[in-house]
Amino acid sequence: MVSNPNRPLVIGHRGACGYRPEHTLASYELAARMGADYLECDLVSTSDGALVARHEPEIGGTTDVARHPEFADRRTAKTIDGTRYEGWFTEDFTLTELRTLRAVERIPELRPRNRIYDGRYPVPTFEEIIALRERLSAELHRDIGIYPEIKHSTYFAGIGRAIEPRFVATLDEFGLNRDGAPVFVQSFETANLRALRRQLKLPLVQLTDATGGPADLAAAGDERTWAELTTAAGLAEIATYADAVGPAKGQVIARGPDAALGEVSSLVADAHATGLFVHPYTFRNENSFLPAELRSPGPESGYEGDRDQESRYGDPFAEYAAFLTTGVDGVFTDNPDTALAAVTGR
Repeated sequence: MVSNPNRPLVIGHRGACGYRPEHTLASYELAARMGADYLECDLVSTSDGALVARHEPEIGGTTDVARHPEFADRRTAKTIDGTRYEGWFTEDFTLTELRTLRAVERIPELRPRNRIYDGRYPVPTFEEIIALRERLSAELHRDIGIYPEIKHSTYFAGIGRAIEPRFVATLDEFGLNRDGAPVFVQSFETANLRALRRQLKLPLVQLTDATGGPADLAAAGDERTWAELTTAAGLAEIATYADAVGPAKGQVIARGPDAALGEVSSLVADAHATGLFVHPYTFRNENSFLPAELRSPGPESGYEGDRDQESRYGDPFAEYAAFLTTGVDGVFTDNPDTALAAVTGR
């Protein structure tokens, strides 16, 4: 496991997606070159069982699939973990078909400059991300970790495309299923983490959210919410099968009615009391994602994107400072260079 006792970890969320379309090898490579300790990748399955990096199975907003007439008849609607989606889904494509698509910026209204990279990069496989990690670790003379998330475990298992068997086999193949390997494994579900505890020698991360609850518990008729699971007692239970929690930022420091930073919760202290690390998500530089009092009030340059209030940068360093004061052990960030400067004080 990559660690730095002198500062919190910098986790490149979907790579360095503040600067390149998310979940592309270009985004991951840039994150590593900016100093990220870990490269975070979300894994979903193709129809032939390959694991690829996409934020969701639905790819209409992250690839150019809509511009491929040969796939027009693949457009459909599905309900995944209680949410209805319309578009195109990775599980309806073979890996060969999926590799004919190219990534596009997911939030072009907030990151207009990233659009110049639309259409340049294919959808990467899990194996390619691991190979990139190995190459960059050798080139940069430091161990760069990966931080894969198993997406929608219950859903994929229910359609006969369970992610975990291929996932474990891939880690085994690359020699990464071992004590001390530079890997964290994360999920918003609980049953798969409990099962992986018996199969992996790696630290596991229970992701949590400010609303709702785990999809696997809901599917089993268990109505427990994230609010219940992140109490002191709930965190103690998580510590029986996981090594860290990845909470939404608002679970660590709430936002007030005015969208400003509010009260610090007991989550970090409670998690640390059980031996859990805490890696909150997601830190971003744009006004749209920052607390109200840290947003930039006016344009800073003549670029067109800077004229949009929501897409301009505010003061992320002040937000990092507030969270670092709580004692968090790492941060998920779309802007690894900003995060590294914040956690090192440089």
